[in-house]
Amino acid sequence: MSAARLFAIAAVAASLAACETVPMDGSGSGFGPRPGSTAFRAEDFAWSTGQGRGSIDGRVAYRREGQAFDCTGSVALTPDTPYTRARFQTLYGSTDRAAIPEAVVRARTVPDPNADYRSFVRSETCRDGRFEFSGLPDGGWFIITPVSAGGDRIVLMRRVATRGGRISVTL
Repeated sequence: MSAARLFAIAAVAASLAACETVPMDGSGSGFGPRPGSTAFRAEDFAWSTGQGRGSIDGRVAYRREGQAFDCTGSVALTPDTPYTRARFQTLYGSTDRAAIPEAVVRARTVPDPNADYRSFVRSETCRDGRFEFSGLPDGGWFIITPVSAGGDRIVLMRRVATRGGRISVTL
């Protein structure tokens, strides 16, 4: 057999081995979203429903142009999942921390806006600029709270991680 013919056979075999059939629904194996998918999946939130030894001692001390802002609502603690990371990147332009006018956040559009992850969100009242979450399992979380200095509200977001102990956070 000629070298050219062997080369052609090897090239065809290599190209066929590199092929992968992927369903049009976006799933890699036909058994749900690919790893790292940003689709809402309740099982991605399951870890957050357990109890743990983690706690967050929070304080709001946000200032802009010399003006102090106060909490104007509840503080939400949302589990960090592929879905929430993608959602918050769109809403806040970051998955680390942000301070964005509420009107801007509300005007932004996210994929899958009807996904209901609210049952996994913990909420506490902010009193005198302070809030606390306790009994948290280890993991990543997003703290979100609206603040105001009398005018339009600003939404503060910050990512934190619990690891079996108490952390202090200032927004």
